[in-house]
Amino acid sequence: MKKQGWKDLELGSIDYAGRALAYHTGDWRTQRPIWSEEKCTHCFLCWIYCPDSAIMVEDDKIKGIDLRYCKGCGICERECPPKASAIEMKLESEFRK
Repeated sequence: MKKQGWKDLELGSIDYAGRALAYHTGDWRTQRPIWSEEKCTHCFLCWIYCPDSAIMVEDDKIKGIDLRYCKGCGICERECPPKASAIEMKLESEFRK
């Protein structure tokens, strides 16, 4: 069975709670967050503020960003402490060549 994407939803449709995991909403992203493990202080501000729960955590450390669900809003970059600057937004077009 083919997994559905957000494009498979009917225009203006309403879906039941908890179904977001069934759709990879990162397909419409225009900017991609680039996370630097070396710069990350694991302060979890990106995780707290991410509206899509796209920040991956394992063993009390940030492990990356799940691009399947990241919509590219840039909140993670804005909330990352200036001294760390562990997240940088880049145009998605740079990666789709």
